[in-house]
Amino acid sequence: MSITKGNNCPDFSLLNQEGEMIHIKDLIGTKNLVIYFYPKDNTWGCTKQACSFQENQQDFLDLDCCVIGISSDSVLSHKTFADEHRLKFMLLSDMNDVVRNKFGVPTSFFGLIKGRVTYLIDKKGIVKGVYNSQINATKHIPKALEILKSNNK
Repeated sequence: MSITKGNNCPDFSLLNQEGEMIHIKDLIGTKNLVIYFYPKDNTWGCTKQACSFQENQQDFLDLDCCVIGISSDSVLSHKTFADEHRLKFMLLSDMNDVVRNKFGVPTSFFGLIKGRVTYLIDKKGIVKGVYNSQINATKHIPKALEILKSNNK
C-alpha cells in the first residue's frame, strides 16, 4: 500500500551520512519534512535532484522545513556524495529498502529502477502532498515548495 495525501508518516529509524541514527518521530512536531526517495547516489538525475534541493535549501528553511533524502546506498556512499556536492541536508541509508517499502515507493522500468517520489509532511506527521516523477528529477523541488507554501497559508 502506498502512502498518500492524508496518511500519517510511517515511523522509522535510519542512519544518516554521518552514521548517526535518525528517528523520524524525533523530527515530527519540530519541522515540516520533505522526504524524498531517489534511486542512487552519483547518478546523473539523482545528482541534479540533490544539488537542486541544496540550491533551494534556504527556501525550505524559510518554510521551517527539513529536507531528507533516502536511498539504499550505504552510509559511506551518502557521506561521499554529500561531501562531493556540499549537501547540507540529511541523506538516510535504507540498504534493505524497509522504509521505501513502508512508504510504498514504486519501482519503474519493469522494476529495474527504484522509484523517485517526494513526500511533504507537516509538523503533525500528516502527509500533505506526494510528487512522483522518475524522469523529472529537478521538478520535485518546485513541486515540494508549492505544496509547502499552500499548506502554510
